[in-house]
Amino acid sequence: MNKIIVSISFFILSSCATEQIENIETSKSEPAFKTVVDSWFHPSSGDEQNGAVSKEASEQENLLPSIAQYLKKGIASWYGPRFHGKKTANGEIFDMYAMSAASKTLPIPSYARVTNLENKRSVIVRINDRGPYHGNRVLDLSYTAAKKLGIHKAGTGMVEIKPLAPEQALPQLQASAAKQKKQVYLQVGAFGSQRKALKLQNKIIAHHLPQPEILSSTYKKATLYKVQMGPIKSADGADKLNEQLAEIGVTHTQFVTETRQN
Repeated sequence: MNKIIVSISFFILSSCATEQIENIETSKSEPAFKTVVDSWFHPSSGDEQNGAVSKEASEQENLLPSIAQYLKKGIASWYGPRFHGKKTANGEIFDMYAMSAASKTLPIPSYARVTNLENKRSVIVRINDRGPYHGNRVLDLSYTAAKKLGIHKAGTGMVEIKPLAPEQALPQLQASAAKQKKQVYLQVGAFGSQRKALKLQNKIIAHHLPQPEILSSTYKKATLYKVQMGPIKSADGADKLNEQLAEIGVTHTQFVTETRQN
């Protein structure tokens, strides 16, 4: 994770963000779209996400066209310093400088294009958290996503949210990563335990698949061990790799951007 000195203004502006990140089950309102989301993904609980999804969840992937048609307009806010380094709903460590967002309804993990309706700027974010639970807001953006959209100073802004299938998001993520001198990888698991990360790595190697790399990121006393494969060069390559992983029971994967030293 990038370590960047946070200015005082970040702390002032972050008061506009959500007060607390909660699990979706604690929400008082249950949008109709939630039934579609729940049948597609079943987010894991606890401090890890090991890439295993139930057979029932896999069988619901044909609901993707319905999810892709979902379009929502509303107020987006952002969250930053207060939550930087804390765990998100899928067990990752929240990085306010990553392109991510919290949603009450969209699947975790998934991708969405968010457009600022005032200046027409757009970004692609990865949904990895639940929220916001503050007022009538529909999305909580990371600080960097909000800054790129131009709503970080005001704290909120009217946006349009359009979910993207992974194959739609990949080329756009790659283009964005290239500008930042990063690459896109397939993350197959994230753990609070190095032992469990090694177990998944060894399982993949035992089935003669490309060897994953384990990256660790620490913020304060929390360390996350991410199991990643790649870099991903094409959508076809990603599809083939996902098919091979699915055969050994690893189906809950996601695209992430990382900077690696050669």
